[in-house]
Amino acid sequence: MMLEKKNIVIIGGTTGIGLSAAKAFIANGAKVVVVGRNADSAEAAKKELGKNAVALSADAANENTAIQAIDICINNFGGFDGLYHVAGGSGRKMGDGPLHELTLDGWNKTMELNLTSIMLSNQAAVRKFLELSAGSSEKVTGTILNMGSVLGFSPSPTYFSTHAYAASKAAIIGFTKSIAAYYAPNNIRINVIAPALVETPMAQRAAKDETIQAFIKTKQPLDGGRIGVPEDLDGMALYCMSDLSKFTTGQCFVVDGGWSVSEGQNSSHS
Repeated sequence: MMLEKKNIVIIGGTTGIGLSAAKAFIANGAKVVVVGRNADSAEAAKKELGKNAVALSADAANENTAIQAIDICINNFGGFDGLYHVAGGSGRKMGDGPLHELTLDGWNKTMELNLTSIMLSNQAAVRKFLELSAGSSEKVTGTILNMGSVLGFSPSPTYFSTHAYAASKAAIIGFTKSIAAYYAPNNIRINVIAPALVETPMAQRAAKDETIQAFIKTKQPLDGGRIGVPEDLDGMALYCMSDLSKFTTGQCFVVDGGWSVSEGQNSSHS
């Protein structure tokens, strides 16, 4: 039971990667609070996760959301040990795209969706860890895991050309390393997990495109060449949220099926 007696908040935990992690955390002894924007998804997640979970509907880009979730975690389960921030997404429909087509609104909305939300949740978690440490005679530790993307450092121009998204995901890595360095003396460890293409509600454009699927078979060649599934990230998330990672901070863990070390074959450049 890697997470026995751990109480964890998952921002973006009612669908996809976050929901899969919540199941894995609970199976390994944790109690979780999951947060998602969609009320129906939150209700469904609560039913699926059972008595060791609380689910709520809220916007990750609201400055009160993570604060509320952490307070609920403490009030319901008696403590707060870790934050896993999964929430984010594509700003394509809001105007993100190649730089010459990128709109200012698309840029701002994408940054809010991916970067501002992480800043707010990490800030709330760090503040609570510091508060708990100040009020305890015992050594208080805390862990934060943020969601990056291979597109933050390994671009794919033919099929994945949302430049604001790439910038926000690259910024998450820099942000995480900077705060990990600052708070390491406080025994707060902060890391990033960077996946490639994973089957989630956000990834449906790519997942349903036969040309992109053929590309992914060569770009993510592990396990027969396939799109990832949320469960592929659970092992790394478990490590980062558990005491096994007590000597690990400021790292970007790439779980990408080989994306970042594979050329990938495509037939055209649109």
